[in-house]
Amino acid sequence: METAQPEPKRADTRAESVEVLTPQGRRERRSADTIRPHDFRQSGFLAPSELRRIRLRHEQFVRSLAARLAVLLRIEFALHLDRITIVGYQKFTDSLPQPTHITLFKTEPLKGVGLVVMPPRLGLALVDRLLGGPGLPPEAERELTEIEIALLDQIHQLLLNEWCLHWPEMRELRPLILGHETNSRFLQTAPPDAAVMVLSLKGGPGEYRETLHLAFPYATVEPLTRLLMPPLSETRTGTAAASTPAWKTEFDDLPVPVSVEWTGLQIDVADLGRLQPGSVLVWDQPGVSVCLKLNGVPRFLGRPGLQAGRWAVELTAPVSS
Repeated sequence: METAQPEPKRADTRAESVEVLTPQGRRERRSADTIRPHDFRQSGFLAPSELRRIRLRHEQFVRSLAARLAVLLRIEFALHLDRITIVGYQKFTDSLPQPTHITLFKTEPLKGVGLVVMPPRLGLALVDRLLGGPGLPPEAERELTEIEIALLDQIHQLLLNEWCLHWPEMRELRPLILGHETNSRFLQTAPPDAAVMVLSLKGGPGEYRETLHLAFPYATVEPLTRLLMPPLSETRTGTAAASTPAWKTEFDDLPVPVSVEWTGLQIDVADLGRLQPGSVLVWDQPGVSVCLKLNGVPRFLGRPGLQAGRWAVELTAPVSS
């Protein structure tokens, strides 16, 4: 005797879908896999156009920084911008190697605390060059001493000063070094889910190459992105020019009646009755204003006069409607 097998339960598809509101105002159910979470607290953080402007500005900064370091260290210093990334603060700090040399800084009057992350071997090579050495890293990796950190802060101060100089729109920018850290797990300069912009610079003295990072939180970068936006006046001018109607050549030969009227001459009724062809009226108000009409509609104010022996009117102002 065969027994009926129970039918397998169907998956609840509603549990795997989410009701959404489309741009057309309709409510639909979409798969949860197709919905990307979005943090509206940082909704405007670097659109693609803003990221391109930021990259161009920082490429100029890196070229200038390389020249300044070469002069300070008196050695060839190659440096280029490797990449710009937007990552979460927790994800960035977790990716840093242990140990590393982290310098905390702030740029007044901007908000937020930034990070300069430099590999210890690169820091030791720079300190060696500052002390007159060849600028080579040590064979064994080790942490920097307090004296070496103080010397390396000269490099960091030059780097941050150069970064501020490349924002001439904010001349009051002033960098401050707040402290140092060797373990990224102890950093608490931003919330874990906060977005940061990370500049990865690759270079070093002589033939030595390492990668150092500059991390800027959203609160620091957001005011600077507004400075890179095109001026609104250009947009308004372009809109006004685009909205100007084109002239139609069919109107070129269209006749328009033009007449001029003025007031100010008074005459008695008795004198008016004695007027005959050939009578002369004395015009005693040469500066009187006249009204020019186009097809019977007042359009301009003017002054009467003579031009090449003929009566003429000089237009002085439009008639306000």
